[in-house]
Amino acid sequence: MSQSQYPCAGCGANVEFAPGANALKCPYCGHTTVLETTGARVREHDYLTFTSLPRKPIAMLAKHVFVCRNCGAQTETDQISDRCRFCNAPVVAELSPQDLVVPEAVLPFVLDKRALRESLGTWAKSRWFAPSGLKKVTEAETAKSMYLPHWTYDTSTVTDYEGQRGEHYWVTETYTENGETKTREVQKTRWYYANGTVARAFDDVLVTGTTKVSQKHLDSLDPWPLPNAQPYRPEFLAGHETLRYDVEPESGLENAKQKMVPVIERDCRDDIGGDEQRVDRMHTQYNDVTFKLMLLPVWIACYLYAGKTYNIQVNGITGEVAGERPYSALKIAMAILAALAVIAVIIGVYALSKH
Repeated sequence: MSQSQYPCAGCGANVEFAPGANALKCPYCGHTTVLETTGARVREHDYLTFTSLPRKPIAMLAKHVFVCRNCGAQTETDQISDRCRFCNAPVVAELSPQDLVVPEAVLPFVLDKRALRESLGTWAKSRWFAPSGLKKVTEAETAKSMYLPHWTYDTSTVTDYEGQRGEHYWVTETYTENGETKTREVQKTRWYYANGTVARAFDDVLVTGTTKVSQKHLDSLDPWPLPNAQPYRPEFLAGHETLRYDVEPESGLENAKQKMVPVIERDCRDDIGGDEQRVDRMHTQYNDVTFKLMLLPVWIACYLYAGKTYNIQVNGITGEVAGERPYSALKIAMAILAALAVIAVIIGVYALSKH
């Protein structure tokens, strides 16, 4: 298959994309080549036009076979970019739109390994009841930089709804307490039928395009500076792994719609007005749907603690950390004992004040 490798102008070794530098840098001699602007623009694809075209499901596509120009070894992978399994040289596939959806945009890495360690250190220090050994997470040697595929969707929605508008009113109730008749004001609600139409345009609704990484952790890495996305170019991928999407655009759109539903429901409630609202039915039309494939940078690390492996993901731009962490049973026990001691003191002081 066609592939790209980028030889260093200084020593001939393969260069890699340097996070935060917008340049290719040689890991051996340090020679740097700045990536000049190409003038390309990020494009959206019309969804209806796309779905009318014949294409092979992503699950049926063969793996990429990279032939390293450095050592001649072959590497078989379903990733868009990877490293030679023998000499570790970076390789990037040259993609064909006849085979799969080609990325339109990429958010290049900003955090390098040093910044990654700082983010992990800050995260470890902020974990309540974490064992002291958690600080060693900054020494995780398995950390790797990876671009993860995501779909973005734009659409103009029109929603017809039916529901109910609740309006509060107060009534005076009489009740008996300790043999004494008293009154109180009680809130009641009158419900009225309501219906209407609301419209909202959505831009860059983001959903993951891979099932190989924890969705829960990915959601925790938001927000992403999507307006800063650059038009796709393979140089951004050099030296970093890139997963190929395995969530088809059709499934991605359904996931995007699920993210739109709560927003549309809030619009319906605002339109209904009143003191309370019930939305019983919504029918939404999704017009002028466009989409694109975008690559987002994530550092993926794992560390071993007490015989168990914990996984961590770090936003490659903002440094936001999401992942698993251990808890210190000793620290939790000490906190409980301290809380019980405080409660005992409060009770003791209260008892003395009664004498």
